[in-house]
Amino acid sequence: MAVRIRMKKMGRTHRPFFRVCAVDQRNPRDGRVIEELGTYDPMCPETDARATLKADRVDYWIGVGAQPSDKVAVLIKKYGTDGSHLEAQKAAVERLGRRKDYTPPPEAPAPKAPPAAEAPAEEAPAEEPAAEASTDDAPAAEATTE
Repeated sequence: MAVRIRMKKMGRTHRPFFRVCAVDQRNPRDGRVIEELGTYDPMCPETDARATLKADRVDYWIGVGAQPSDKVAVLIKKYGTDGSHLEAQKAAVERLGRRKDYTPPPEAPAPKAPPAAEAPAEEAPAEEPAAEASTDDAPAAEATTE
C-alpha cells in the first residue's frame, strides 16, 4: 500500500478548512484516512498560525516511506520538526490568544471645539474698540482737569 500525506477538505462553502492526513493514495481526497496528522486553516488572520502539525507522527510516516503532496511538503518544511518558521508560529499563536482577551477602551465624548473657537474670535475685536475708547477718554479727562 502506497501512503501519501495530503490534505482532506473540510469546512463549508467559502470557509475552507483542511486536515493533514496519512491516506492510501488510491482513496478519494475526502475518503477514509489512516491517521490525522494536523490541520490547516487558510482563513486564519495570522499567516504563521494557520498550520498545526504533529511533528513526531509526520516524521514517523515519512520514515516508513509516505510521500507528502506538494502543498503538505511546504507545510512540513515550515512547521515540521526542524521547521524554518517555528518561532514565528509560536508568536502568532500567542498573538491570537491575546486577541480574545482584548477589549477596546470606552470612547470619550468628542469635545465641541468649533463653537468654543468661534466665541473668542468674536470677543477679541469687541475688546479692542473698548481699549481705544479708554485711551481717548484719558486726554479728555486731562483737558477737563486743567
